Amino acid sequence: MPTIPELAGLDVVDDPDVLASLSHDDAEWAPFGKALAAVRPRTTAEVQRVVGACAANRIPIIARGAGTGLSGGANAVDGAMIVDLSKMTRIVEIDAENLTATVQPGVVNDDLKRAVAEHGLWYPPDPASAPWSTIGGNVATNAGGLCCLKYGVTRDYVLGLEAVVGGPAGEYGTAVRLGRRTTKGVSGYDLAGLFTGSEGTFGIITEITLRLRPARTEAPKTVVGAFGSVVAAGEAVAAITRAGLVPAALELLDRTCLRAVEEWKHLGIEADAAALLLAQSDTPGDDEASAIAGVFRAAGALWAEQSTDASEAEALFAARRLAYPALERLGPVLTEDICVPRSHVPRMLSLIEEIAARHGATIATIAHAGDGNLHPLILAPVGDDQARRAAQAAFEDMLTAAIGMGGTVTGEHGVGLLKRAGMRQELSPGVLAMQVAIKQTLDPLDLFNPGKVIG
Repeated sequence: MPTIPELAGLDVVDDPDVLASLSHDDAEWAPFGKALAAVRPRTTAEVQRVVGACAANRIPIIARGAGTGLSGGANAVDGAMIVDLSKMTRIVEIDAENLTATVQPGVVNDDLKRAVAEHGLWYPPDPASAPWSTIGGNVATNAGGLCCLKYGVTRDYVLGLEAVVGGPAGEYGTAVRLGRRTTKGVSGYDLAGLFTGSEGTFGIITEITLRLRPARTEAPKTVVGAFGSVVAAGEAVAAITRAGLVPAALELLDRTCLRAVEEWKHLGIEADAAALLLAQSDTPGDDEASAIAGVFRAAGALWAEQSTDASEAEALFAARRLAYPALERLGPVLTEDICVPRSHVPRMLSLIEEIAARHGATIATIAHAGDGNLHPLILAPVGDDQARRAAQAAFEDMLTAAIGMGGTVTGEHGVGLLKRAGMRQELSPGVLAMQVAIKQTLDPLDLFNPGKVIG
């Protein structure tokens, strides 16, 4: 790589094999370029140096966390500098009096949960990748997770953040603090909210202040329902909504996912139905859990029971979290992230089956079913170009179907590279123009993650 004096003394990586591993996330078949180098800063000041040097040399900047993304949002372009934030792992402060935590972006989600639990506190956002994904990446994509039905997504917990930016804030490399530390505040536009979900296209987030909740006082109760078809499980989800029930989690796994996890991890789960619904209730008493089981039965469940075995309940939710990596072991997996109004979940699940049949594609389905966020997983054997083309065609058809019923092309994974065409289909020309104008204002040199989102 060419000598960049401003980077002297920083942890710079130019080994080709390491660079290749840092140049893409987990999105299947999302293109990526050949990076110039990577740098691993540990402080905001070091990120400022990197951004300033890249701007002076017109080098594109790609921020990266753990690389667990599924949309190509962290993929390199040719000649880019990868800013690997995995060394920025400091929990700066846990303020138990004010129910906040301030962290660097490289802190892993589950590590934060464990740290705040020692203070009797809880950080609810819990994507399935929580054991590996970082808070910075979660903020960049506005990640959701299993508990978001009742407790909200990452944006609901971001009070403030620090970011290294360019554009109207001054020269590239300026550090600004956005948002607040208070529970309320409407002084000016919500720029912290704007950065949350921006996928690194406006700047590099170097510190985040998060809202916390008191720890739950009792263990959630798990309700399991088995169904003869995925669509029947979807009908039960819609029935839960109509009944006015709001479980802490309501997840769907089909038989293919369950079998893949069981063959890998041997958790002792029997896939004796086409689909399972897993619900958790953290409301005191048993009334809500009993009501959920009753709705499952009324909706046609083969069986529905409240689990009395804590190990069994833990295994079932472990299976939900492990479904994607379990299927990935079998070959390339193209992951969808559509979200539809909850009343349309049964119809969307039926359309997924129709789309799979039309293209001859193999599709397994998991879902944050309670909030309409579906993750069909499209499988294709290694080296099977026909299966790959079928998977990609099915992927696009599902985007169109979700938009057609008032849904969105991405509920939590982000637009990145894979959803750009879908986003242009979903949003009006006027709204797209506004987004382009914001990007051009905050990043006039188009250095921060170029080609992503608005592309």
